Amino acid sequence: MAISRRGRAAGPLRRAWHILEAPAGRQPSRPGRQDHTRAWQILEADTGEQPATETTTEMGPALPDESTVHFVLDLALRIGEVQMSSGAGASDVTATILALTSALGLPHCEVDVIFTSITVTCHRGTDASPVTALRVVRARGLDYTRLSETERLIQRITRGRISAQEAYTELQRITDAPHPYPRFVSTLAWGGMAACISLLIGGDWATALVAFVISSVVDRVGRLLNRFALPFFFQQVVGGLIATLSAVLIVNINLLPTEKPTLVVAAAITVLLSGLSTVSAVQDAITGYNVTAAGRTMEVGLMSAGLITGVALALNIAPLFAIVRQTPLPTVSQTALDLPIMVLAGAGAAACFALASYARLRSLLVAAAAGAVGAAAYGALGLGGADPVTSSAVAATLVGFCGGVLARRLRETPLVVAVSGITPLLPGLSTYRGLYEMGVYPGGELGTLMTAVAVGLALAAGVVLGEYLAQPVRSGLGRLERKLAGPRMAGPLETGSRRLD
Repeated sequence: MAISRRGRAAGPLRRAWHILEAPAGRQPSRPGRQDHTRAWQILEADTGEQPATETTTEMGPALPDESTVHFVLDLALRIGEVQMSSGAGASDVTATILALTSALGLPHCEVDVIFTSITVTCHRGTDASPVTALRVVRARGLDYTRLSETERLIQRITRGRISAQEAYTELQRITDAPHPYPRFVSTLAWGGMAACISLLIGGDWATALVAFVISSVVDRVGRLLNRFALPFFFQQVVGGLIATLSAVLIVNINLLPTEKPTLVVAAAITVLLSGLSTVSAVQDAITGYNVTAAGRTMEVGLMSAGLITGVALALNIAPLFAIVRQTPLPTVSQTALDLPIMVLAGAGAAACFALASYARLRSLLVAAAAGAVGAAAYGALGLGGADPVTSSAVAATLVGFCGGVLARRLRETPLVVAVSGITPLLPGLSTYRGLYEMGVYPGGELGTLMTAVAVGLALAAGVVLGEYLAQPVRSGLGRLERKLAGPRMAGPLETGSRRLD
């Protein structure tokens, strides 16, 4: 900064020097400079005393007390537990809890979601200590009615239409309510799903009937084992064992043509694979929740290993009881005339899966539409010469896109649409072919089994990609979802009173 010849500072430095050199009690030499006056008064004020012009009584909003914070955090954690146990992704649970705490008046909160627990910390500024709450996710199960009602409760909370106390009572009613359908309805739905899948992969009505009976029996046996708290891994082993032994037994008593029992086993395997959270595992991995993705991937892999163990065990013990296990593996070839049957079978399989997961009528119709779209796309691409992995990826992307655009407008959870829509396309036949080749033919390769794994990953990744591509279509939503780290398949699309859909 330039200094004049007289030793005085030029510009702002000169004015500051002039203020500091003024005698006590005098105003600065330049009238009208109120900022200089205040600066002078501050410099000359006694220790601990400030000028009256600087005092204020505004201290900001009052901080919530600890009891209120604990109550709101417990409500948010319970809602997150319902979502997590129903298969929602970690990013969806995180966004939901942040929206709830913001709508209910809590200051800045941090959420940490892993596969088995949810932790929320509420920061109340520098004058109060933070409050942390933790909830462990112990039970997991498919109840889409409970998930849908929880989603509607979340919307009411974020829009300010219900208080925290009323929301807590409503959530208690939702979680304590029994399933909307009796148990035998779910069993019949699993059997109907197997029948539709057998038609989808080339079976006839007799094959569909046998698949219906076997899958219903597998479901009842699984429920019986569940009463004894048998781990789900062993339930998968028993399910694969019963399905495969039943099929090879049907071959020996000539109940069906020799190639049809393979389709029965493939349908039963698809049913046993349908309850796994493959979509959520891929969604968590893509959105950066690696710990939760690793836990879910481990669960999917372990349950699939149990199913593989049961099928392989059945193929190996069949000769010990003089049961011929060598059944021809059919090559499924579809024609254009089979496409309408595939569409109807895909819609029926998706609707049966939603019914087995205790979804309401509205959700059943949306799931059926998603299944029809996925089956039509898969069948059309297959007729055009595309390989199974590419066909599965494109069909799943279309299902995810349609679910992301239409599900919100129809007031349905996109997760229900996505999972139901890709269920008919799960690689049950490829899985059984790979296991059969390994168990029957010496030195069998893993190529077919790896193709089944690739199809499963393509389905899950395609659904997540379709939901991501649907973001620009929903006005005002893309920026929020990018901020919350990716596509949303559950939870609110609004924060506080501001609508984002």
